[in-house]
Amino acid sequence: MISQASVLYENKWKYTFYPFWISQAFSLLGSSIVQFTLVWWLTRSTGQASVLATATSFAVLPEIIINPFAGAIVDRANRKRVMIAADALIACATLVLALLFYRGLVQVWHIYMIMFIRSAGSAFHYPAEQATISTIVPKEQLIKIAGLNQTLQGIVRIIAAPLGALILELIDIQGSLFVDILTAILAITILSFVKIPNPGQNQDRKFGFVKTVLIDSLDGLTYLFKWKGILAVVLLAMFIKVALAPAISFLPLIVSQHFSLGSAQYSFVEIAVGAGLIAGGIILSTWGGFKKQIYTSLAGIVGIGLTFLLAGFLKSTQFNLFTLLMFIAGFMVTVIDGPFISIVQACVDDAYQGRVITIMGSLLWLTTPFGLAIAGPFSDRFGVLSWYKIAGFFCIIGALVSAFVPALKNVESMKNIESGKKAGT
Repeated sequence: MISQASVLYENKWKYTFYPFWISQAFSLLGSSIVQFTLVWWLTRSTGQASVLATATSFAVLPEIIINPFAGAIVDRANRKRVMIAADALIACATLVLALLFYRGLVQVWHIYMIMFIRSAGSAFHYPAEQATISTIVPKEQLIKIAGLNQTLQGIVRIIAAPLGALILELIDIQGSLFVDILTAILAITILSFVKIPNPGQNQDRKFGFVKTVLIDSLDGLTYLFKWKGILAVVLLAMFIKVALAPAISFLPLIVSQHFSLGSAQYSFVEIAVGAGLIAGGIILSTWGGFKKQIYTSLAGIVGIGLTFLLAGFLKSTQFNLFTLLMFIAGFMVTVIDGPFISIVQACVDDAYQGRVITIMGSLLWLTTPFGLAIAGPFSDRFGVLSWYKIAGFFCIIGALVSAFVPALKNVESMKNIESGKKAGT
């Protein structure tokens, strides 16, 4: 018979995790509202796929350049302070943009710059958040927490889309920007009261801070490249990212150009994607996926490939069917991302979490500009839905081929985990 004391001990991690989770929910909500309104403003102001492609490129550049070093800093620094500083930076950038809109001085390049700065903050915030989760949550609970986080993203997406559209209609874009600032203040306030472990702070520092960060970054890169299993996961994700990143970026253009509809209908699509994320998160957090988590992700990649392939053939009168397909796409995103994240959190040593997560992020985001550079002009000439056919085909082929790669399908085996640990030594 299990005693009450043992139950309390087993659940102790929840008293740290859930306040932390709530703080990140506020941060995510504000960022999602701003993302919706800025993307729609660019869409209505320019109507060009190449402009959205450029905006996305500016948003991912910090992820490519800063990520490897951010991970090394996160592994060494106080992770709570890193997240608070990142939220503060993003809020300050948003305030500057709100003032520019208020004075009527905004130009497209201002949006590019603010997106760059906000992304730079996220480059520190995301690895600190993910590394924190792995130190708070028991490893056997990570897949369920990954599902919970995907559910949160879906809920936020459902709330952010109509809320952003409502603010644009009733107030103006400055209103959505100030909502982001308010949610950042709430996130920082809650986070400041949460006690977060910092395993990397006890590591020896033989050199100066800058040299230590560079050495740690190189160490993390070595860890990743010597572990064939995780490297295979990254290469697959890079292949899929080339196809999917432009397709996702062009959602507002599909609504405004192909279907000739407005911001309200675009919010419906975002709601559908969010509902799919929620449904996928609920199922993943209760089911837990296949015994081999990588097979869960591969099934999701095939599913999202079929979804985008079908969407590429829709007529301008089939908006409702497109919305349904985006619900399925959101569901599949959870099935793909949840297992990927849990594999890394469960297999990678805690001391390397920040570095490995950020280096993986840099490699993934590195493929995005290449995909956008091809997809932008291609979509301007042949139509945005044409790229959906290509993206769907790439996903299906990539997943089917990957299922036969030994390093990938055995990534979770103890042999691979031990080889990964040796790679870091």
